[in-house]
Amino acid sequence: MVQSIDRAMQIIHILTSDDHKPNWSISEIAEQAELPLSTVHRLLRSLTNYGLVAQVPETKQYKIGLTWMEIGLKLLENMDFRSVARPVMEKLAQEVQESIYLNMLSGINSIIIERVDSPLKVRMTDNLGERIPMNIGAANKTMLAFMNPIDAKRIMDKLLISEKKKKELTEQLSEVQKKGYAVSYGEKTEGTASIAAPIIGFDQKVMGAISIGVLSYSITDERLSFLIDKVIEAAEEISLQVGKTP
Repeated sequence: MVQSIDRAMQIIHILTSDDHKPNWSISEIAEQAELPLSTVHRLLRSLTNYGLVAQVPETKQYKIGLTWMEIGLKLLENMDFRSVARPVMEKLAQEVQESIYLNMLSGINSIIIERVDSPLKVRMTDNLGERIPMNIGAANKTMLAFMNPIDAKRIMDKLLISEKKKKELTEQLSEVQKKGYAVSYGEKTEGTASIAAPIIGFDQKVMGAISIGVLSYSITDERLSFLIDKVIEAAEEISLQVGKTP
């Protein structure tokens, strides 16, 4: 397995080794890699299946595939997303005097990729890198509510929850979509609450969610209304910066 990976990456490096030579014949690749033609052919077939290598129909030569660009753009998008969100999160933390979180989808979970702690000594804190099932918490519910319904259903079908819980979650998501935000109480940690809004990027794609973490005892109706307004405002500011059409 390791040898196949090493050889596959050797082929990738060959295909990208010369800016003036975008296309390579299989014999050229085999010669450069010092591998048998049959081995190179097998590896190229696998790499082509995953879009990592593409074959030019007219010449039957090979070139680097578009999957690498997709991966690179996704990494760049995520890096930009985090750097854009950070100053907005810092401003929000000062305005509301609470801890602020940035979550992104990761399979059937979300992952906390950024956090700005409350300036106050008494505060709630969740860990960076922590994975949270998508049915738990305001941030996750805003992402599910605003993402492509087919993708949302696929995630919900994989969650380890009963059909009754799925039905309840579906009803909650409908309300979240109508309101544009979500509020949750004690779903992850007892005595805490979360107020969240989705971050929408280019082509209405859900990129993540920003949330305010608070201690439940500190919430009044007036305070909750203030926090909702502020988290929606912050989410919209980040969304506009990462590519959402105004």
